[in-house]
Amino acid sequence: MIKNYFKTAYRNLRHHKTYVLINISGLATGMAACLLIFLVVCYELSYEKAQPAYEDIYRVVTQDKTPDGIEYNPGIPYPALEALRIDFPAVTTGALFATFGTQVSVPNAAALSPKKFIENTGLFFCDPQFFDVFFYKWIAGNSSVLGQPNVIALTRTTAAKYFGDWKIAMGKVIKINNALDLRVEGILEDLPANTDLPITMMGSYITLKNSGYYGYTTDWGSTTSNFQVYMRLPENISSATVNGQLAQLANKYYKNTGVNKRKNTLQALADIHFNPALGNFGDHVTTHATLLTLSMIGFFIILMACINFINLSTAQAVTRSKEIGARKVLGGSRSQLFTQVMGETGLIVTLAALAAILIASLALPYIKYIVSINENLNLVTPESGIFIFSTALLVTVLSGLYPAIVLSGFGPVMALKNKISSATVGGITLRRGLVITQFAISQALIVGTIVAVSQMDFIRTADLGFNKDAIVVLSSSSDSSVLLRQKPFKENLLKIPGVKHVSLCSDVPSSDNNSGTNFAFNHQPDENFTLFTKFADADYFKTFGLEFSAGEAYQPDDTSGKVVVNETLLKKLNIKNTEEAIGKDIRMGGGRWRQIVGVVKDFKTNSLREEIKPLMIAPRKKHFSIIAVKLLGNNLPASQAEIQRYWDRFFPEYAFDASFMDENIERFYQQEKQMALLYKIFASLAIFISCLGLYGLVSFMVVQKTKEVGIRKVLGAGIHNIVLLFSKEFTILIGVAFTISVPLGWFLMNNWLNNFVYRVSIHWQVFAVSVVISILIAWVAVGFKAIRAAMANPVKSLRTE
Repeated sequence: MIKNYFKTAYRNLRHHKTYVLINISGLATGMAACLLIFLVVCYELSYEKAQPAYEDIYRVVTQDKTPDGIEYNPGIPYPALEALRIDFPAVTTGALFATFGTQVSVPNAAALSPKKFIENTGLFFCDPQFFDVFFYKWIAGNSSVLGQPNVIALTRTTAAKYFGDWKIAMGKVIKINNALDLRVEGILEDLPANTDLPITMMGSYITLKNSGYYGYTTDWGSTTSNFQVYMRLPENISSATVNGQLAQLANKYYKNTGVNKRKNTLQALADIHFNPALGNFGDHVTTHATLLTLSMIGFFIILMACINFINLSTAQAVTRSKEIGARKVLGGSRSQLFTQVMGETGLIVTLAALAAILIASLALPYIKYIVSINENLNLVTPESGIFIFSTALLVTVLSGLYPAIVLSGFGPVMALKNKISSATVGGITLRRGLVITQFAISQALIVGTIVAVSQMDFIRTADLGFNKDAIVVLSSSSDSSVLLRQKPFKENLLKIPGVKHVSLCSDVPSSDNNSGTNFAFNHQPDENFTLFTKFADADYFKTFGLEFSAGEAYQPDDTSGKVVVNETLLKKLNIKNTEEAIGKDIRMGGGRWRQIVGVVKDFKTNSLREEIKPLMIAPRKKHFSIIAVKLLGNNLPASQAEIQRYWDRFFPEYAFDASFMDENIERFYQQEKQMALLYKIFASLAIFISCLGLYGLVSFMVVQKTKEVGIRKVLGAGIHNIVLLFSKEFTILIGVAFTISVPLGWFLMNNWLNNFVYRVSIHWQVFAVSVVISILIAWVAVGFKAIRAAMANPVKSLRTE
């Protein structure tokens, strides 16, 4: 019996090649998209799960509650580490400090000068207890070596890169930023790519404390996101208990006497990869909302493919009525016919699943261009096997159930007389509803694409409050020997014909860096919000085209401590007239008072996701680790080559590390660009599948209206009248779908835009464009079948039984 079912199914499919090809195309496309989304979502959810104590590890973060709201910082003050170890002796606490853009110099016996490497992932300083919190495999040495000063541990790949073979790296000395000599005393196995702690070099924490190079301080009011502390809680201590104790200890360590309240709290390791408010040391954050959106899109795509199958199956059911009638007359039961149809569906879905695996394998190498995954994903895993099997089973049920019920329910007499009509197979009401569902989904995705592209265009053209074009940013060092050479280096750069301005600074105007501190204004007690700082020379303002609303820049080589502030700071201080701030004094932490000589107009201090921060810009040479060069814009490569020539002359011990500022800013929005591309891809898939669905429904209607079309042609109707007959109904269906897609598209994209403080508005034109696109696509999809029906011989149409 089973063999007979497969024979019959094979013959039916062979005789309806177009039907089979359309169904397999739609289902394979949908299943391939779902499989790729499944792999991406599983990968994102796998971050840090290689850690044995994954559920027991927490990061200690800082919470500042001000009258304006609650702000979080992933870092804590340096002295908090020892305080936490004293107050929580039963908890394992480890320290981690990160620094990025590190130059590593490795002695080279074959050359006079050492080999130089720029490590963008940077150098991490850890203490031995960090490895009691996190598990990493040591292949040489152990964590105790990081209790010694001036030592470092490398991963296997990093050690091989520096020395050719990790086995000979032990005991060798490398120089960090030409300032610290560190001896290799440990080798670790490479870390997995799915981690937010991309550690390749681990210096000892005591080196950080003793060197003074990275700004270690015992000030409780200074917090940097680069210094983070992690706790591993024992089984008998809950995170709620620790959070309660941390809240009680806040007044012990912080000055919570005013309206501003600071405390520390725990953030689960499981939350770090998904929380954009606190960020991580990895290359991206993926919110749960993003993963849910991806999963929903995958479900909608496969649902649309199933709708196509139902439409085509029921359209074909009318042409199979005699076959069904004959089977019933010859003793075939309804259950047998039901099994037969489900078997045919299962065969098509199996073929589609195999095609989906092939499509997914071909697309997999390109997945890195649309999501932030640099590792090669493995398509052949037990999880993906279970997923594709479960998806195929679900698609078989969703696609085949209704057609199987319809076909197996045909009455034998009606079927043999070919009296099966749309009413017999349930009418086209259901199919209309399914097509409406398809177009509602596709229109919502079109809306998402338009909004995402518009937001990215807005970001690209937004007024940041400064000039970012043709500015080369050189990563330097702030050690004493470099500082002495920075001024003559700058003077020589200004002699280059293509160079307009040069500035020495700690940070460019807009970056993902945040250096904040407590502060006081006009000889009053400390304010209840954080002051953010950037340090720069007097040429900073003209190099980046910053405009003043009051006062002026401080003078070159100013040693009296004059500063410039931004308008946001004055707004938070309730100073409405910027001129009033000129001459007033301001103090960072417990430092000396400095005079305000200028107020710059607000510029975007970070990405457009964040509000402009209250800012002070001051000259402090020891923090000048960035050299910004404004070029004239003509012959940029020649100017950059000249800059490198001077760099090699003044800083031969440092590798030339240059980038254009506009490119750096564009990298802020890598994920948003990928999301916009994802919407484009899935909107295209939705449109493709919708077209197949329309073809299915118009095929059904052509079969049902064969005689009607013939009569209309005999009575003088032209081809355009017949085409209009079919197109009119689909246009109405698209209009109904529009009423569903409007709230759906607005809800999804408004939530996405909430990630940005500065954003585009969702205007009615966006929805109008989506419905126009849908109508045009529908007319194209319907037109082919409708024209073919209109051109059919009316005599043959009228003779059709």
